[in-house]
Amino acid sequence: MTLKTAKVSKTLKLAPTIHENLVKERVSVGDVIYIEANTGSVKRVGRSDAFASEFDLESDTYVPVPKGEVHKKKDVVQDVTLHDLDIANARPSGGSSDVMGLLSSFNKPRKTEITEKLRTEVNKVVNRYIDQGVAELVPGVLFIDEVHMLDIECFTYLNRCLESPLSPIVIFATNRGICTIRGTDNIVAPHGMPVDLLDRVVIVRTLPYSQEEVVQIVAIRAKTENLHIQPDAVALLGDIGKNTSLRYVMQLLTPAQILAKSYGREDLTVADIQEVDSLFFDAKSSARLLIEHADRYIS
Repeated sequence: MTLKTAKVSKTLKLAPTIHENLVKERVSVGDVIYIEANTGSVKRVGRSDAFASEFDLESDTYVPVPKGEVHKKKDVVQDVTLHDLDIANARPSGGSSDVMGLLSSFNKPRKTEITEKLRTEVNKVVNRYIDQGVAELVPGVLFIDEVHMLDIECFTYLNRCLESPLSPIVIFATNRGICTIRGTDNIVAPHGMPVDLLDRVVIVRTLPYSQEEVVQIVAIRAKTENLHIQPDAVALLGDIGKNTSLRYVMQLLTPAQILAKSYGREDLTVADIQEVDSLFFDAKSSARLLIEHADRYIS
């Protein structure tokens, strides 16, 4: 097979696997192709612009003939997660110890589960390539919301995983104070998390939203939902949010819009906000009402 660039041409004897890939790509004389020497994969880039006809009746993409040498070196960066490597090697015959072997095993049948032994072997290969400079580790971010819902077994596993050099950046989020750790016999801890795990994290200080911040957030949300709301109504929502919660204020926007449309208006006014606020309770008001009238409810 003869490969030609704008500078030189070279005749090569190709392996049978490359010939099969050429047939699959339906390569013909005049096509611009790319052959990867390591894997034998063939990619048809398009047709040479020298074969372009005067009539625009063909669906081919015409590209210029490559310049320079026929044989070129190209650095290929492949983004692969550890889980991808685990899945690719979850098969009885095991996996190859080089990067190309790991990547080429993606399309092979997977017949076994991902065991701890398999993860350990993959981690060893990854660590070796990192030491050799072949691979680079880019830590990800794992965000766990409502972390107090995890049980003691999950916390134990997380505590061990955080010690690994391949561990991602872990962010926990919770709104609980002193509460019981799930899966334990009434072991109470801050935020419902074991103390030994809390000792390993940095707790970010957060502050409640001010009235001005609530007003800004409500205005942005209203603009996103294409709601026409008067400035006085936005200010009233900010005042309500200061005494209740931002989530409650956001939930008032939809019923207020429906109420305004029922009156034949597009703009949300102060009267609309006041009316929907009188129809619904926020969580704190509902809890206060239950305490005041506890004798009227079934306990």
